[in-house]
Amino acid sequence: MTAHGTEGAPSAIVVGSGIAGLLTALHAVEHGCRVTLVTKDVLEHANTRFAQGGIAGVMFDDDRADDHVRDTLVAGAGLSDPAAVRVLVDEGPARIRELIALGVAFDRDDSGGFVKGLEAAHSYPRILHAGGDATGTAIEKALVARLRASDVAVVEHAFLVDLVVTDGRVSGVELIVGETDAASGRRETIEADAVVLATGGAGELYAHSTNPEVATGDGIAAAIRAGAEVADLEFFQFHPTVLEGRADAAGPAARDSFLVSEAVRGEGATLVDEHGRRFAFDAHPDGELAPRDVVARAIARQMETQSGRPVFLDATHIHSEDADERAAFLARRFPTIDRAVRERGLDWAREPIPVTPAAHYLMGGVRTDLFGRTTLPGLYAVGEVARTGVHGANRLASNSLLEGAVFGARAGDVIADDAASDSWPSDPLTRPAPQSRNAVVEATDSHFATAEHGDGRVEAPAFSRPALQELLWDDAGLVRDEGGLGHAASVISTWRAQQRTPVTEHDFEDENLLLVAEHLVAAALARRESVGAHFRSDGTPAEAPAHLAAVRGANADPHSPSTHLSKEPVAC
Repeated sequence: MTAHGTEGAPSAIVVGSGIAGLLTALHAVEHGCRVTLVTKDVLEHANTRFAQGGIAGVMFDDDRADDHVRDTLVAGAGLSDPAAVRVLVDEGPARIRELIALGVAFDRDDSGGFVKGLEAAHSYPRILHAGGDATGTAIEKALVARLRASDVAVVEHAFLVDLVVTDGRVSGVELIVGETDAASGRRETIEADAVVLATGGAGELYAHSTNPEVATGDGIAAAIRAGAEVADLEFFQFHPTVLEGRADAAGPAARDSFLVSEAVRGEGATLVDEHGRRFAFDAHPDGELAPRDVVARAIARQMETQSGRPVFLDATHIHSEDADERAAFLARRFPTIDRAVRERGLDWAREPIPVTPAAHYLMGGVRTDLFGRTTLPGLYAVGEVARTGVHGANRLASNSLLEGAVFGARAGDVIADDAASDSWPSDPLTRPAPQSRNAVVEATDSHFATAEHGDGRVEAPAFSRPALQELLWDDAGLVRDEGGLGHAASVISTWRAQQRTPVTEHDFEDENLLLVAEHLVAAALARRESVGAHFRSDGTPAEAPAHLAAVRGANADPHSPSTHLSKEPVAC
């Protein structure tokens, strides 16, 4: 089977249906490609629809592109690629206008202007929202509607088993299509001139995650097996404020963890300990609006002093002194969050709500150039599965939807020309040292060789997804050290050496998670300094690159995302 479309035109397969995959497919078909989009679940079920915070972009006359660039570079702790960040910021407004043209109704004020939203580590309130806290859902609905009206063929309930590689070039995908709880799916291979991975992240690696269950690292694992290079997998962002699910909740939705958007803190909500004291300023001069990794670790440290009990997000003082008016505001501004809070029996207009950190976003992934091309000819990667160079060691809030839009469109725009040229250009600007399978083995063996007892390996429990998730949460989570990472590497090495034959999609997902975990832990072991979201309690702070020092200014606070602009929350 070949990708759908006009005979003779270049063919492309897009794997994934979030903002990055949908825009890649739409742009590719506009440029004459035959496009088939395959997605693991239904078309609408992607990480994009869970995005509450919004999309960042320089859309206001008093904002500056250079400020958005600076904020992104500082949040990335100096490891972002400046060229990729410049592309993101300069092309972002055009992509936002494209979304508007496709039907995304971003929130507007009484005068008809866009409502400005402020989120952590931004020096200007440049975040646009739709439906209050339903931005991802609004974007997903608009793009899916446009895709269904296009010439893109769609295959739903199609699980990516592997990439097909012919003579060193990706030439298609191997799928399981139509698997259900009652019946096994059929194996199917689709051939194409290009394959675009838009499979999202790998939140299922961790015991506590904001991601949907489909986020199992399938694209990263398939790319590794095919020989594409990955990078920066040690940088996994943990969202600071998540409502834990309640096993005794009446409705099934309330039993799941639920992300409470950073925009709530942007509106003025504060973090307090169990005695009501604001503690975030102990960790950073920007307090609750510090970069996410800083806030998440501050919460984790505070929870340790409280015997693991959660901290509280306090919204009882924002907007109005009248509780009823405040409740109406919160329901209007954050309808999705308000519903989730009340499903859990909480009244956040009148009392602080308990929150904890959870795994949220993977900054690393399959290495690409500025057009989504990977190191493997014929293979592209866009969205969270990709390492574009934008995020560095820590993603700036609300840059993820923007990255998916900008680089998805860029990839879609070049696929036809790349196929016609029969060459594979590369851009060295976004290429750090590669992380190959040999590098993983070397990193792991190096640790074992220096272990105090024997070869350092430990007796591993039986492999299961929950066991892997608990292992990574404990040993490769918010705070890491040599001992914990070494323990994780040893257990994973034992699990990887065991013979298992995957049959179901769930089995294949487990193997994908294990492979990605192996690379993540090896990367975390190899990076001995603490930087961004990769925090090692036994490490030393990384020195800031020259370009970051120049961005901050000679007298700027090295931890502050802003040196001169107001960070006062802007009310809707």
